[in-house]
Amino acid sequence: MKRITSHELAGGTSVTRTAPVQESTLIPRTERRAEGKRLREKCPRDVHRIWKPQTDRPDPVDMVRKADEGRMQDLVPLRHGRMARSPFTFFRGAALNMAHDLATLPTPGIEVQCCGDAHLMNFGGFATAERNIIFGINDLDETLPAPWDWDLKRLTVSFVVACRDNGLSDAIGKDAVLSCVEAYRKSMKAYSEMKSLDLWYHSIEAEALIASIDSAAMRQRVIRRIEKARMSSLAEDLFPKLAMGAGRTATIKDEVPIIFHPRGVNAGALDTAITKGFDAYRKSLTPSQRVLVDRFEIVDAAFKVVGVGSVGTRCWVLLLTDGAGDPLFLQVKEARESVLEPYAGKSQFGNHGQRVVNGHRLMQPASDIFLGWTKGEGGHEHYVRQLRDIKVKPAVETFGKTEMMLYANWCGQSLALSHARSGDPSIISGYLGKSDEIDNAIATFSLLYAEQNEADYALFKRAVNDGTLKVAFDPPE
Repeated sequence: MKRITSHELAGGTSVTRTAPVQESTLIPRTERRAEGKRLREKCPRDVHRIWKPQTDRPDPVDMVRKADEGRMQDLVPLRHGRMARSPFTFFRGAALNMAHDLATLPTPGIEVQCCGDAHLMNFGGFATAERNIIFGINDLDETLPAPWDWDLKRLTVSFVVACRDNGLSDAIGKDAVLSCVEAYRKSMKAYSEMKSLDLWYHSIEAEALIASIDSAAMRQRVIRRIEKARMSSLAEDLFPKLAMGAGRTATIKDEVPIIFHPRGVNAGALDTAITKGFDAYRKSLTPSQRVLVDRFEIVDAAFKVVGVGSVGTRCWVLLLTDGAGDPLFLQVKEARESVLEPYAGKSQFGNHGQRVVNGHRLMQPASDIFLGWTKGEGGHEHYVRQLRDIKVKPAVETFGKTEMMLYANWCGQSLALSHARSGDPSIISGYLGKSDEIDNAIATFSLLYAEQNEADYALFKRAVNDGTLKVAFDPPE
């Protein structure tokens, strides 16, 4: 198989990148699997257990500050406050820190469309256009082509950190990692044996996952959570929580500092920048999408603070209504440079919103029908999707051992599917092999890196406590 480039990695390990997927998938599967197996010579599977910070590793607090650049500075203290809650919330907000560290590690160099921030909270259930619930990655703000193992390691470390946050032992955390990597490895093998069209049509359906749960009580809890998400995601049920009034006179409620209108702009008074940005979004859509969007008009727009890693980015919620007064909420999220770009190369897209939309369409078996992108005032780039369109978020903070193990398996399956869709599952499967060698190696790494996260969090907390970093906290619910 043709080789493209080679580069030196930590410890002097020389790794060669495989041919682009468009070229490699035209080669017989047996040859591709053999190519994956040969990559073990360049990057043995056992080296994935390595974690040792380099002597010139950047200060973790400086990396947080670097990630703060370009954000709305009034909101940066709230970002710090959310990160300061625990090592787990710090981990969620420190995607740039880990991207740097991952780039120093040996990798076989098999590229896929990566999530870029594949921690366990960025997976969950979401609805297809047919209103079926499937399970997969649902936050792709950092998506970019990069080595598959970067995503997998961010995911597995998140399980160890989350287990610690829940008071579960490292032994349970290790078991969760083993469950995750085993599911990834076995699923990748299964995907490598599928016909190309069957793989593209394949999705992980919630009904199948629920059926795999041994505990009847747990099955019922998951079913109730899905039904609750269905109801709370309906625009009619979401409306009274976020808005007031009716029809064209409806406005979004201010809940400072979480939801607020721009300074100097009254509720319902649309700035010309909003209408111009929406027109640009409309042009990014297919003709069929435009037919649907044109049934609605914007009646209000406000900033909405979301998540941990996204706090301080320019995220909006738009309220639209149709001729009957029925509401539609769209989320407009700022799309900045991916945390992977300094290490994996620049995006091929001129607009980071388009980069994110492309990632959604590559990595998700079904994507939001309102997906599009735009560019706002000051050159800020955004992507658009429906707000809370039946999103089933995992209640990770309540997970015990059984739930954590099961969820790790689901996430491993899902990540493998996303990588198989965008990459070459035969090469990846050939590299992973049939044994649990890679499982154990990544488990060792995950425990070591969880320790690094604890140490970085301690430095971050010190900077918060001594006033080096400004903090603000969410109001009590």
